[in-house]
Amino acid sequence: MSENPPEMPPPAVVLVEPQLGENIGAVARAMANFGLSDLRLVRPRDGWPNARAYAVSSGAHWPLDGARVFQTTAEALAGLTLVLATTARDREMAKEVLTPAEAARRLRERSSAGAQTGLLFGSERAGLVNEDIVLADAIVTIPANPRFTSFNIAQAALLTLYEWHKAGDTTPAASLDLGRFDIAPKEALIGFFEQIERELDEAGFLFPPAKVPAMIRNMRNIWQRASLSEQDVRTLRGIVTALVHRPHAKRNAERAAQAAGDDEPA
Repeated sequence: MSENPPEMPPPAVVLVEPQLGENIGAVARAMANFGLSDLRLVRPRDGWPNARAYAVSSGAHWPLDGARVFQTTAEALAGLTLVLATTARDREMAKEVLTPAEAARRLRERSSAGAQTGLLFGSERAGLVNEDIVLADAIVTIPANPRFTSFNIAQAALLTLYEWHKAGDTTPAASLDLGRFDIAPKEALIGFFEQIERELDEAGFLFPPAKVPAMIRNMRNIWQRASLSEQDVRTLRGIVTALVHRPHAKRNAERAAQAAGDDEPA
């Protein structure tokens, strides 16, 4: 009997000298969004724990509850075998520069073997310094407007962690949620087609005769593209019936005509 593959460990998120508790909370929220929980803080300016971080996390408390504080970046990276540093600045180092998508691919490739990986983020004031970047295996740079490439630490985390999540996500590119209703079977659709075409023919819409087949094909194709549910078909058939018979409209017209006659001078 084959064993289940080990669960892929998500990257650790290492924040070096974060200044604002609000940003730590926003990073924790992004981590929770995309299934990460290992938060490591290097010399947070305002100490730890931080009430403002919890307030901004919007209930994503578990990364904050488990956050560990370190005095050096080297200590925070202990146990990690692949570390990628996020920065947009040219550090004049021979470091490979990755997009977030490529970074996510490499992190997952290493994690799939059960290895521990990490993403390194710098402070709001100055980002990562060379002494931190030299400890990383590669640099991650988010493609942006060349005139303004500065990202808030929480923004950088959100974009990078989203790519990590997306690289392993199986959500369909498109879907239609019909709720409790199922797509209408063909016989229900055809019944609707025949009803509306019959009424349009009686109303003189299907004209001239030579164009009727093409008109019917075009109309049926419109309804087909709508992916109608059974309830949709019932509703549309009811609308057609109401418009064709509309006894209430006739009564209203008669009443209006009678009222107009009553207003005429004797």
